[in-house]
Amino acid sequence: MTKHIFVTGGVVSSLGKGLTASSLGRLLKARGLRVTMQKLDPYLNVDPGTMNPFEHGEVYITDDGGETDLDLGHYERFIDEPLTRASNATTGSIYSAVIAAERRGDYLGHTVQVIPHITDEIKRRISTLASEDVDVVITEVGGTVGDIEILPFLEAIRQFRLDVGRDNVCYVHVTLVPFIGPAGELKTKPTQHSVTELRSRGIQPDVIVCRSDRPISDGLSRKISNLCDVPIDGVVNAPDASSLYEIPLTMHEAGLDSYVCDLLGFGHMEPDLTAWQALVHKVENVWKPLTIGIVGKYVSLPDAYLSVAESLRHAAINQGIDINIEWIMSDQVEGLMVAEKLSHLDGIVLPGGFGERGVEGKIAAAGFARENNIPCLGLCLGMQTMTIEYARNVLGLAEANSSEFDSQDRTTPHPVIDLMESQRDVTDMGGTMRLGAYVAVLEEGSQVEAIYGKKVIRERHRHRYEFNPKYRSRFEGSGFRCSGTSPDGLLVEFIELENHPFWVGTQAHPELKSRPDRPAPLFDAMVAASLERATKLRPDDYVQVDEASVVVELDA
Repeated sequence: MTKHIFVTGGVVSSLGKGLTASSLGRLLKARGLRVTMQKLDPYLNVDPGTMNPFEHGEVYITDDGGETDLDLGHYERFIDEPLTRASNATTGSIYSAVIAAERRGDYLGHTVQVIPHITDEIKRRISTLASEDVDVVITEVGGTVGDIEILPFLEAIRQFRLDVGRDNVCYVHVTLVPFIGPAGELKTKPTQHSVTELRSRGIQPDVIVCRSDRPISDGLSRKISNLCDVPIDGVVNAPDASSLYEIPLTMHEAGLDSYVCDLLGFGHMEPDLTAWQALVHKVENVWKPLTIGIVGKYVSLPDAYLSVAESLRHAAINQGIDINIEWIMSDQVEGLMVAEKLSHLDGIVLPGGFGERGVEGKIAAAGFARENNIPCLGLCLGMQTMTIEYARNVLGLAEANSSEFDSQDRTTPHPVIDLMESQRDVTDMGGTMRLGAYVAVLEEGSQVEAIYGKKVIRERHRHRYEFNPKYRSRFEGSGFRCSGTSPDGLLVEFIELENHPFWVGTQAHPELKSRPDRPAPLFDAMVAASLERATKLRPDDYVQVDEASVVVELDA
């Protein structure tokens, strides 16, 4: 029977429940278990697709087109399993399903209430992921214990243990053990209060993961064990780590996976962490940083581009290079500011986004990279701005633009980016979106074909506007290559520039499939091109030194 692990959080938000859940998933998978994961979010939006990136961060897209919480990105990067839209459930989607069922008469005229109808729908969402192909479902409950909006979720997971049997469920509670500077002590009282609040909802945690900025003592662990009624082996310390990829190893050393496996009856299988340990060793031994600029609309909240940043780090790890990411607000990269903001960069990424604000800065950045041979990778809107820049400054289509930015006062005469004809009469905005994984055919002999090493690939999408095929003939033959298309040849998926080290754009979001030990090919190639350029410009900075040959002279 499938086992279930529920991860809750207390004291404050942003403690790292998602990373705790992901790390535990990685450890269980390393023991040969089949793992999948899920996020229950308490907000009333049906999904995060319409939420402001400044407020929510990035929208993570699954292969089946689900617009989901960014924590699913952590899940996929750690357990290396593709998830689906079923792995994210929100209060909004749950209430929508219950209300729709009520309107259909599914409840036979009964009064519809939070208990049992809402809690039953939550339990149904959890049970959906349990199958013969899955040994463990790890479900993270968003929010913080004590928040009024998560009460139905807590009640549902409390009931779930009664439904499937006590031995098939484990509750993991993540709390904060803060260090109080004036007292010079770590304090357990917030953890005690958080566990008391959780117990008041009928849930006794099996494991308490204590987040802290430094290791906690054995004495404090015993205190938490005694006062929270959790065995000492179930009190796990997770101090701050220098890299998020160290967290699974830290938790393994603390015995988290062993304790959970014993609790759920999985026995004493030892995990094979060889590959993960090798990854962490590479992270710890990178050298000489590259400076890569992310020129975006939402850079004041880096979580808006979380997968982009992680993909750059994956590529840097693979190349053995440290990476310094500069977050550059695109609406500051215009006019005389372009060279000042971009000239020192080793590479540029133009990420996705929606709306007109900051687009001219992205266009300027694409042109600066093109003219100065700086490796540049455009993603979704980034690829579109590269297309617009080339149309204006090389093809002479001075007012070229995307019809996304048309208004009553101004309409571009050259919509090189436009809605497809089939989308024009669709009134539902979601109906015009291309969401999920789509096949692309790469042109033989192209740069992207060499990068991927194959002709047919699948990448995930989230966009509404496309390269306008009416202008394709003007671009091709000018050094601009439409190097990947949909299988029917109608939609341009990849562009690249001939005689440039790396000026490549894609309509897709390849960052969503990047893994720490298997970087997305386009990111890996872009970082490699940036390293090659930096090595030529600053050769002394990239001469590796054999540490064994270095003699350190000590003063007498």
